[in-house]
Amino acid sequence: MNLTTLVLMIGAVAALLTILMVFIFKKHNNILISYLQNFCGALFIFSGWVKAVDPLGTAYKLQDYFKEFESTFQETWISFISPMFPFFAEYNVAISVFVIVFEIVLGIMLLIGAKPKFTAWSFFGLVAFFTLLTGFTFLTGYVQEGGNFFKFSTWGAYDANNMKVKDCGCFGDFIKLEPKVSFFKDVFLLFPAVIFLWFRPKMHQIFTKKLRNIIVGISTVGILLYCLSNYVWDIPHMDFRPFSKGKDVAAARMAEEEAQGSVEIVAWKLKNRADGKVVELPSAVYYKEMMTNYNKKDWEVIEQVKTEPSIKPTKISEFEVTDLLSNDLTYTFLESEEPLILLVSYKLKADVKQITESYVDSLYTKDTLNTLDNGELMIVNQLDTIINKERKINKYQWDAGFGEKATKISAFASSFKAKNIPVYYVVGGASPDQIKQYQKDFKLDGIEMCMADDILLKTLVRSNPGIMLWDKGKMVDKWHINKVDASDILTKYFSK
Repeated sequence: MNLTTLVLMIGAVAALLTILMVFIFKKHNNILISYLQNFCGALFIFSGWVKAVDPLGTAYKLQDYFKEFESTFQETWISFISPMFPFFAEYNVAISVFVIVFEIVLGIMLLIGAKPKFTAWSFFGLVAFFTLLTGFTFLTGYVQEGGNFFKFSTWGAYDANNMKVKDCGCFGDFIKLEPKVSFFKDVFLLFPAVIFLWFRPKMHQIFTKKLRNIIVGISTVGILLYCLSNYVWDIPHMDFRPFSKGKDVAAARMAEEEAQGSVEIVAWKLKNRADGKVVELPSAVYYKEMMTNYNKKDWEVIEQVKTEPSIKPTKISEFEVTDLLSNDLTYTFLESEEPLILLVSYKLKADVKQITESYVDSLYTKDTLNTLDNGELMIVNQLDTIINKERKINKYQWDAGFGEKATKISAFASSFKAKNIPVYYVVGGASPDQIKQYQKDFKLDGIEMCMADDILLKTLVRSNPGIMLWDKGKMVDKWHINKVDASDILTKYFSK
């Protein structure tokens, strides 16, 4: 589904609701205002719901925004607000849930006409906030590498690659919108937002005031619980991400790679080293004149203009796993001929302290030459001195809650090792030493410890730790740490 289809569907729903309002409830004051209420209300409910399915996805997106704001404001005269954003980033999940619940409840309030003054101002404020957010993100496309957003004199030609946040997250993973599209969507919504402020008395209200308040109260509690159920107690009940249950990851990766391989370079963007002039040349012209009119001494290539691949790449194309020695294990999962369990932790939660450790070191001297049976000479080392030395090592104090989950994971993995079922544990954002210490502390012996990008692991499963079952390159199933039961999995998938 694309944005145009979605808007048409929302528009049709709003039209139906308006007809009901006019001919059934007979509560309208102005048909246009009622239609705008129903349209904006239905849009907010839908856009909020696809985010409520996966609150962590919105939280991760907010984290990207906060990181970008921190670095941007650090170099301005209002740099004093920059430290706010790391603080916000620490509470990104709570902020995500609040915004999602508020958005859906506000949509419901628009539909039923609850608290018109509060609703009108809240809708205007939220749309204005979204417009500033998406507008800032879109306009960073004009900011050159190394530049700052507020140094307008350094802006150049628009380039989507300059944007640090590529997707606004307005509709979660259900529909991916470019910030430019999302920005214009929010600008469009400012018009009904202003209309609601000016014509608030014309907004319709259905049901009694008491019933409207009850609907808003129950909706708030229900949506909050729904959000929590999709990450605190279980993984999202609907998965719009690339690694959804039943996804043939191996086949999808191959298709994406083939599509990427068929991409052609149709033009070249060049920049003059002397005056900074940028030109775009068709490939035929560039190849013909690259040694004469556009040589490397005077011109540099800044971009290759390529055709769009028939299949857009997703995180599946970025699926890479290595062992602790950086040996590639990706195809262990993509080409597995037997089912295997994949445990995932995008982050090992621990406080790190550096301590001094004493150890004994032995010094040897080369003593004599011995003749081996085959006639070769061997140098014999003789112990000379034993000395005490000190070294700095990292000591990891595991987070209590995370430690409990790790203990549960250890017991879970033991059930599968006992059945000779391969178990792998992929960790993100940690050094090999930290992973080895984690493995030792929680008795994860016999499990192949691996490493991968933490963002990739967040995409795989919304649980830390999380559990997945792979078979022949397919994502068969996955579970939240609080919902997993080894015996159930063994009975369902390994009892044959």
